[in-house]
Amino acid sequence: MKTKFIIALSGLLLGSGVLHAQSNADCATKAALAYDDAKAQRYEQAYKPLMEVKENCPTYSLATFQYLERVLNYKIDNAQADQKTAFIEEMIQLMNDRLKYFPNKTSAGDVQASIAMLKYDNGIGTKEEQFNAFDEAFKADRANFTSAKALYAYFSLLVDLQDEGKKSLEDVFANYDEVVSKVEEEENSLAENLAPLLEKQEAGTALTAKEERLVKNSEINLKAYSTVKSSINGKLGQRADCDNLIPLYNKDFDARKDDVSWLKIATGRLSAKDCTEDPIFFKLSEALHKAEPSAKSALYLGQLADAKGQASQALKYYNESADLETNPSDKSRVYMKIADNYKKKGSFGQARTYYRKALQAKPSSGRAYLQIANMYAQSANSCGTDAFSKRAVYWLAANYAAKAGSVDPSLSGVANESVAAYKGRAPQKADIFQAGKAGQSISIGCWIGESVRVPSL
Repeated sequence: MKTKFIIALSGLLLGSGVLHAQSNADCATKAALAYDDAKAQRYEQAYKPLMEVKENCPTYSLATFQYLERVLNYKIDNAQADQKTAFIEEMIQLMNDRLKYFPNKTSAGDVQASIAMLKYDNGIGTKEEQFNAFDEAFKADRANFTSAKALYAYFSLLVDLQDEGKKSLEDVFANYDEVVSKVEEEENSLAENLAPLLEKQEAGTALTAKEERLVKNSEINLKAYSTVKSSINGKLGQRADCDNLIPLYNKDFDARKDDVSWLKIATGRLSAKDCTEDPIFFKLSEALHKAEPSAKSALYLGQLADAKGQASQALKYYNESADLETNPSDKSRVYMKIADNYKKKGSFGQARTYYRKALQAKPSSGRAYLQIANMYAQSANSCGTDAFSKRAVYWLAANYAAKAGSVDPSLSGVANESVAAYKGRAPQKADIFQAGKAGQSISIGCWIGESVRVPSL
């Protein structure tokens, strides 16, 4: 009897193994055909078999989820109104299943943000529910919450909720700081990768195909982030102008002057909006510096000194602020203020030093490149040994202006105009031919101390 039981059990196990192997074989065959259909954009044919592979063999291949995402995007885009919701629900389930079965190849933050974006784009749920979905995604995996469109939607929904009286103005400001900080982090990362490739191009070295793709993609993404940042500022609108901020902080000052966190937020907001000439900014800055001397409080005192025309005192505070600051974007802003002060005084060499420090802290700071270009152009007549070398300085200025537009697309208009203007003042083809210097490198003297390559004819 025992022997018969063992034989029967073995038969069942063997049969189960055969069925499992058969199932895998069926999935492999079905998947191969469905993948081909999806690649060829035969999405209707690919839909049913891909769904079957996902249900029956979810761990077979990540490609199942990748191709099915394409198919469902197509179905959602082309569905009738009464069918669209069902496909959206399938897409949400697909994303969650991918995270479940391929957790090492799937970002939880991406999944949550994509689901939130899907609901937002298709008007699923209330604004509050949509905002909460983005909020959870951002807080759960900030590092991978990188979609420019999702970052804008996240902030935009909060502003709408504030308009409806469901969120406070302070909530809007706090979220604005978080979202803009994230946008700037992504901009800096892209610009940092882009900078050496731009320098390579300037040196006349050909880029590889991979590097050309990287340049193109970086510029596309930088433009997207620039557009989003502009849209976020537009959405914030007059909520954060001086006329609204000053009464708000005047009203709360006496009750909250010992609250260091509030002082930091208030002074930061007024500083960012250049509301630095009102007495409330002085009161806030002094209270903050007294309670907790820091990079920010030193910056604000520097701005106060600037407003009073005390340039030396302002520089002292700015340098103190830069030394203490740890946030790259904020450090860059401080260096820009120091550089601007030196530039106003005509100390171009010192100014360039700090503009370069600003770029080191924040590679996407296009304004720093524009300011350097402007100083070079102003120095053209002083930094050459003859007419040709003096005018050659404008090529160098044009190179810096071009970099500004590359790392910060929001400046592309003024950058392109500057490039055209500088190149118009540089030696033209006839001048290059007559000088016989096509393709040569020319050293620029005086405080500039750089070289520039003459264009080839």
